[in-house]
Amino acid sequence: MHTDTERCVRAVQSKDARFDGWFFTAVLTTRIYCRPSCPVVPPKPRNMVFYPSAAACQQAGFRACKRCRPDTSPGSPEWNARADAVARAMRLIRDGVVDREGVPGLAARLGYSTRQIERQLSAELGAGPLALARAQRAQTARVLIETTTLPFAEVAFAAGFSSVRTFNETVREVFAVAPGDLRARAARRAGPAHPASPGIIGLRLPYRTPLNPSNLFGHLAATAVPGVEEWREGAYRRTLRLPYGHGTVALSPAPDHIVCRLALTDHRDLTHAISRCRWLLDLDADPVAVDAQLRADPLLAPLVDAAPGRRVPRTVDAAEFAVRAVLGQQVSTAAARTHAARLVTAHGTPVDDPDGGLTHLFPAPEALAGLDPEGLALPRARRATLTTLVAALADGGLTLGPDSDWEEARARLLTLPGFGPWTVEAIAMRGLGDPDAFLPTDLGVRRAAERLGLPSTPAALTAKATAWRPWRAYAVQYLWATDSHPVNHLPA
Repeated sequence: MHTDTERCVRAVQSKDARFDGWFFTAVLTTRIYCRPSCPVVPPKPRNMVFYPSAAACQQAGFRACKRCRPDTSPGSPEWNARADAVARAMRLIRDGVVDREGVPGLAARLGYSTRQIERQLSAELGAGPLALARAQRAQTARVLIETTTLPFAEVAFAAGFSSVRTFNETVREVFAVAPGDLRARAARRAGPAHPASPGIIGLRLPYRTPLNPSNLFGHLAATAVPGVEEWREGAYRRTLRLPYGHGTVALSPAPDHIVCRLALTDHRDLTHAISRCRWLLDLDADPVAVDAQLRADPLLAPLVDAAPGRRVPRTVDAAEFAVRAVLGQQVSTAAARTHAARLVTAHGTPVDDPDGGLTHLFPAPEALAGLDPEGLALPRARRATLTTLVAALADGGLTLGPDSDWEEARARLLTLPGFGPWTVEAIAMRGLGDPDAFLPTDLGVRRAAERLGLPSTPAALTAKATAWRPWRAYAVQYLWATDSHPVNHLPA
């Protein structure tokens, strides 16, 4: 979008928050870059240039605006709606892969050379993987500076910097203030009435409005696995398995952001944890574009108008969701939770949670690879499905994650015994994040289709849903919402 100068100028002049994260405005006279919705008086069009990423702005010598804080914009919805190499690379960078594995590690995961990845990212985002990772490190550092009392040396290494000197130089260059000034300003904004809780990192996760929290948090709460997830005091809470350790998170909806409270055993996991939470709640979606497409169908339009902004409830770990999808085959939500809770109790890693009832991490595939099928309270065929799945995940024969090619993952899943279209599409929708995943055989979808006068047979409904592409996963959310099932209601 950043190449459409006229459209970008209109968005800046109208301070349209829908375009935050789509592009960034750099002002030639002040050498500052902003988000489109910046509250200051818009600069003259001749003084504006537009970039596709904050990293490209920083690489061109612009510093972040102190008013609108463009580094905290929602991510571009393109990276969640596409499955090409650039989108997959951006999802991995957002998860902190470059900090942990370097550019060679990023390229290896995608099956490209480092030169190819650098060329593709530079062509589309105006910056290579190192510059994009540096911009993300700067934002992570800012979060730690403003929300914790960690010494700056610890902040530097937790954010992924190789030295304190590089950390200081980057913060000064990107934000035009020293780390100490950032912390002092944050303390003044918080005031004495809002002291930071020891060990807790408090964040505001932005999103594009509208956002309907009912099905999003309702689904997560209604399907919560005891010990791993819970709904407590108006927040969805769960444990997180992270690259350097583990953590717990509490997420609750607010009118213009999601309140996020993280407790981590290793602060180096902050970037990954934030990325997983945003992915879980589908916070980088563009609901205006999605709803406009679905509203064009006169049978869906009343559902969209009644409760716009529905998101797709996802997962923090695609492998975990795949296991849970198998456990949930042809059983009720309550039965699926029971089966998952038994696995967690027997094979999950215990954790401490002084603030609630979280007791375990969901077991990793490696921990489940040695399962005794006879010890599972499941039909024999489903035992074989589960053990085959965890063996494929544990030995690397099947990888499910932000770097997955969606069609390749579907094809690989379909080769496993017991995997039919419903299970594969459920994993594609909630585990892999494909916005066009569709469940025409799902009972809830078929019941909704009958109520609305849509075709109810899978083949006919799939043909009808062609007009909803590429947002069929969101259409599923609106169809499910016609039922009174607890997944559609925000818990009390």
